[in-house]
Amino acid sequence: MTKAGFVSLIGRPNAGKSTLMNSLLGEKIAMVSQKANATRKRSNAIVMHNETQIIFVDTPGLHEKEKVLNQYMLDEALKAMGDCDLIVYLAPVTDSTEHYEKFLKLNEKKVKHIIVLSKIDQVSQEKLFKRINQYNKFSDKFEALIPTAISRKVGHDDLLDTISKNLPDSPYLYDPDDLTSELVRDIYAGFIREGIFENISDEIPYESDVLIDKIEEDEKSVDRIYASIIVEKESQKGIIIGKGGEAIKRIGIYSRKKIEILSGKKVFLDLQVIVKKGWSKDKEYLKEIGYTS
Repeated sequence: MTKAGFVSLIGRPNAGKSTLMNSLLGEKIAMVSQKANATRKRSNAIVMHNETQIIFVDTPGLHEKEKVLNQYMLDEALKAMGDCDLIVYLAPVTDSTEHYEKFLKLNEKKVKHIIVLSKIDQVSQEKLFKRINQYNKFSDKFEALIPTAISRKVGHDDLLDTISKNLPDSPYLYDPDDLTSELVRDIYAGFIREGIFENISDEIPYESDVLIDKIEEDEKSVDRIYASIIVEKESQKGIIIGKGGEAIKRIGIYSRKKIEILSGKKVFLDLQVIVKKGWSKDKEYLKEIGYTS
């Protein structure tokens, strides 16, 4: 009998959810940044573990809803919590239990969950045991607590085994050879956004977005990708482009390399910058570019 189910990755902003999903998949399909709130939409990775198909759902971090876009991001995380078979709550060992206690209040449907205590390689054994004891006070709330070090893949097998035990008997929901059900254009847009986050400082990455305008695939030569970077102000457009086009060139080189690794092909990437004043606060425009249901 096979098993299959959806597993939502939940946690505060910058907890490492996207990094964990990429690591468990063994491929990079989700953007990763050291800056908080980089993930804006749900995305998934399909991981086969023995006779179990695990569909991990990466989510935006649980945070305060400040702007219209932030409200959408929080709604994405809450929907993922309510729609899944199991939740993996990612808790960096350096955090107190405060964020976890907020999560318990938000988990209105009482979906069963596993705590992943991450970054254990960054603290002493004494601090690790102290934090485990603090979480053990909530032992009636969670199915298991698994210490991990994502970069070293410590705890990955234990996590996958525990997830498998907690998923329902089911035929596979996707072809076992698939890595994700996400559209390629959404993955590529995420890589370009990552390029902006990693190469442009301050608030500009948060006030920018990426639309893939066209993809021209060529089986024999180079795939051509045309994309637009949206910003709020003319001054931001200038910063994204940079003196002599230096900044946008860095963004292009960074994101093109990520795309080529995933696609296994050479890529020509054409980036344009457009100004859409107040786009992140415009509900109609957000709906137009896929942010609201």
